[in-house]
Amino acid sequence: MTFDPALPGAPSLPAGLVQRTLTEADTADWIRALHTGFVRPPTPSPEEVAVRLPHLDLARTRGVFDAGRCVATFRSFAQEVTAVGGAPVTATAVTNVSVSATHRRRGLLSRMMEAEFAEARERGDVLATLIAAEYPIYGRFGFGPAAWYTQWKVDLRRAALDPRWSGPEDGGRIDLVDGEALRKLGPEVYEAARAARHGMVSRCTRDWERRTGWNLVPDDTWREPFHATYRAASGVVEGYVTYAADEGWDDGNQPLLTLTVRDLVAATPAAERALWRYVCAIDWVTFVKSGHRAPDDLLPMLLPDPRAARVVTHSDMLWVRVLDVIRALEARTYGTAGSLVLDVRDAAGIAGGRYRLDAAPEGASCARTAQAADLTLDVAELGALYLGDESVERLVALGRVEESAPGAAARADALFRAARRAWCPDIF
Repeated sequence: MTFDPALPGAPSLPAGLVQRTLTEADTADWIRALHTGFVRPPTPSPEEVAVRLPHLDLARTRGVFDAGRCVATFRSFAQEVTAVGGAPVTATAVTNVSVSATHRRRGLLSRMMEAEFAEARERGDVLATLIAAEYPIYGRFGFGPAAWYTQWKVDLRRAALDPRWSGPEDGGRIDLVDGEALRKLGPEVYEAARAARHGMVSRCTRDWERRTGWNLVPDDTWREPFHATYRAASGVVEGYVTYAADEGWDDGNQPLLTLTVRDLVAATPAAERALWRYVCAIDWVTFVKSGHRAPDDLLPMLLPDPRAARVVTHSDMLWVRVLDVIRALEARTYGTAGSLVLDVRDAAGIAGGRYRLDAAPEGASCARTAQAADLTLDVAELGALYLGDESVERLVALGRVEESAPGAAARADALFRAARRAWCPDIF
């Protein structure tokens, strides 16, 4: 393979392959290639194409074509990520990435990713984000795992909860609503929660449609869930939960239902506590699966016996790639006041350089500098640190960050770490 100097490190495509954005006429073939990459039945129905097409920004949907046939897929869309401190940061969200098995290891993803980064910088995006289907792939493009999730399974027989609970004790109430009502009430609650919790990402109208069974892609597996809201004594809806249950019975003909939380979002701690208590008090439910929660979620410690909540999954969730170091670091707040000089390495030539960060709990300023570096790190490690969820000292111990000034890692941890873990509830 040859290398294109306009895209540092990106291999040129082999002869006969063409990378380009889509036209409407390409949509069915692109969806077929996407299904192929994810090993799903490949041929899309006309109904699926009709449902998907209005939600594809064709200018941000690209493919690689071999003799006119799509063999790799890539799509991005506009997104906001909540930084530490609550500021929304513009991002390009990467999704629908696939390379057909017949064309792997030829640099197709590298070319599509580099083209996306170039366009994202032109748009002024500060970050790139994605949810990684496989862990080893995206670090080489400068992404780092910035938010993790934990899923618990609660055995309510051991939880020691009061079986007499019948509703919130704070004057609030729980109400069951349908999907149409949640499409109206949910976005405001979500936006209030997103403004307060770093790591959460913006949702569009299409996200709410899919969560409530509206305008689904044909052949999508859909089972109507329940939706419940928490309304505070003031009358304001401050949280909601979406859940479904699987039926089960033991040998003694006793119900053993497992309730799975699909989405639980609360703008206040009172709403969060009430909604968890509600799903743990539904008759016939013996087990509750929490869904994707922050590793420091309230759930286990809400139980009189936290051991009743068993961790069944703990994994990386939101990956962050910093495109603009200065704007990214200035967008968030910090745990204390201090200064650091960071030498950021970026093989793609996008965000590399030496930067001085002057930070404080109220905000920060950042600029390029010629001063000696306190810490040297790859842009992927900066992404992992960005939402305050990773330890600089741990990365030094792992050999992923170089500490040049004694005590710099400890100072960096005091600056970057947040009081709560980052949380991204959404797969995109």
